[in-house]
Amino acid sequence: MRARSRFHRGLESTYKEMSALLTFRDATLSDVGAVVALIESAYRGEISRAGWTTEADLLDGQRTDIDEMTVIISGMKSRIRLAFQNGMLVGCVRIEQEDAAGYIGMVSVNPTMQSAGIGRQVLAEAERVIRDELRLTCARMTVIGQRDTLIAWYERRGYSVSGKRQPFPYGQPRSGLPKREDLYFEVLEKSFDLPH
Repeated sequence: MRARSRFHRGLESTYKEMSALLTFRDATLSDVGAVVALIESAYRGEISRAGWTTEADLLDGQRTDIDEMTVIISGMKSRIRLAFQNGMLVGCVRIEQEDAAGYIGMVSVNPTMQSAGIGRQVLAEAERVIRDELRLTCARMTVIGQRDTLIAWYERRGYSVSGKRQPFPYGQPRSGLPKREDLYFEVLEKSFDLPH
């Protein structure tokens, strides 16, 4: 029991040190190229296979582009939150007000730095923005239904599969070029209590 608690204290200490190294800010239009490159590297192509979040087995083509990113960053109800470690862009997340929920998307971490806790911190920052800045009590996201490992990762962080599904946008190259005919999105949700 004592060794286990020392182990957990060590993990907590390491986690706090790592999170202290991450800083966050909203993306500006001058960040568009870097953000697109990061998202593409995390989800598509051979480089994405260095991490565990790749969609390369399910989709070819692009994940996003400069036009889409410009619209998101310029939007009144949307933003891209950037994560930096030692001044280097290591992660990002899309946050958008969607009805009474905050939509989380494009959670991206440099594929060579995945499995180091950065994704947890990026997700926690998105949740903080939704809860504390947007004052919303629900976070929502869509995940390709065939990505069981990723869905399980989100479930370990308090998300639930809502039972709602959305169709994959076949025939829209901006969303990628599917390698199979049965893709769909699961809708995941997590509720928050607002701070006083």
